[in-house]
Amino acid sequence: MTTLSVRLDRSGRTSLSAQIYGSLRDAIQSGQLAAGARLPSWSDLAAQLGVSRGTVRAAYERLIDEQFAIGLGAAGTRVAARPVPATAGWSPEASPLPDLFYDFSSAPLAFQMGVPSQDAFPFKLWSRIQARAARRAAAAPVGYPDPRGEPDLRREIAAYLGVSRGLRCSPSQVFVTAGFSGALNLTIRALRVEGRQAWLEDPGFPLTRTALGLAGMTVAAVPVDPEGIDIDAGTRIAPEAALAVVTPGQQAPLGMTMSLARRISLLSWAKRHDAWIVEDDYLGELQLKGRATPALASLDRDGRVLHIGTFSKTISPALRLGFIVVPPDMTRRFGDVAACLAPAPAASVQHAVTEFMHEGHYLRHLRRMKRLYAARQAALVRCLQDQATDSLKVQAAAGMTVVAALAPSVSDVDIALRARAFGLAPVPLSPWYMDDPRRQGLLLGVTNLDETTLAANCSRLQELVRGRH
Repeated sequence: MTTLSVRLDRSGRTSLSAQIYGSLRDAIQSGQLAAGARLPSWSDLAAQLGVSRGTVRAAYERLIDEQFAIGLGAAGTRVAARPVPATAGWSPEASPLPDLFYDFSSAPLAFQMGVPSQDAFPFKLWSRIQARAARRAAAAPVGYPDPRGEPDLRREIAAYLGVSRGLRCSPSQVFVTAGFSGALNLTIRALRVEGRQAWLEDPGFPLTRTALGLAGMTVAAVPVDPEGIDIDAGTRIAPEAALAVVTPGQQAPLGMTMSLARRISLLSWAKRHDAWIVEDDYLGELQLKGRATPALASLDRDGRVLHIGTFSKTISPALRLGFIVVPPDMTRRFGDVAACLAPAPAASVQHAVTEFMHEGHYLRHLRRMKRLYAARQAALVRCLQDQATDSLKVQAAAGMTVVAALAPSVSDVDIALRARAFGLAPVPLSPWYMDDPRRQGLLLGVTNLDETTLAANCSRLQELVRGRH
């Protein structure tokens, strides 16, 4: 018979049976009570503790219900055999994809890519809209929401795409997703292309490359030229490819727009090879020079293009909100996959974005941001050109970044790591390449630049490149 030491606080708010249960559970989990050990009978432990038999019985029954103990009738109650719990502690350094994301949920730094302006966003307006959206979601009937996304938001997205991207689609073709990653996952699942070959622009977004690899796809690096992805090269490199992921509006990260001839050639390739094209419209309408080119999907007549967009760079990446437009005859399959494996995010977030779009705030916000980002980009180009050296000079203004070329002998990865200590977050260019030679360069985001500190930040970057820090 096992001897137990159970202390009871008779003046506490926790019931006596719960205290007995807690003491016995802790003793079992710590190993003080080994598997197979017999616990005292209800009567013996009740007498030892000065409580009723019913109190002890309630504690024992809870232990049995939660599989800490086994009731054997006349043979008594014994400790159940349990696996030893893992003892590894939480490590704050164990972040996912550390080469891509160095610090989650932190304020944006100078030159950081992929995030909209922190200082120019209409926070007061957005806060009011979010509060109304949260109340609406809380008051909604209890039930499962549409996994394809809220109907009102799908209608707003379809209307917006028709105006801004020349893409005519019905709301039934629009699926709301958990950002770009959610849309890409939904696409791979619904198209059933796991294990197949995929074309990816070289250079191309490292996260997309990683995602395709995790899905079991073989990623083929297809070079880009001033007209966009080289279809002839892709056909030679990976003739059996089932998928091509492209950024035709503004190539990421070099910024060129895919030519009309190249777009037609890509669509013809997809039709001939029964392949699919994922159009990553990562910047959408945020073309800083002139009007944005119509979406590739607007030219698709054979149902081969899947158009993906997000609100990460226009509103906030914290929303984790994106969308995908699928060919009309694919809506049923995508709906089934969304319902089972990739449902739309929370309704409150969708309601907020719906109101933001419906009331015209979204388009007005985009117009303001295009002017602001264009001015900041021009200021950065001027500053870098004024301080230009053979080691660091402007190569191109691409999307909402400036591409700065480095001398081949300089490591862009090393420069980016050392820049963090000075509150700067340039992105190295070389990891965006799959094939050698990998060009050395820095991608400098313009959205969160402060013109009062811009000259000093550019000077600090030049000093890092020259090895003075």
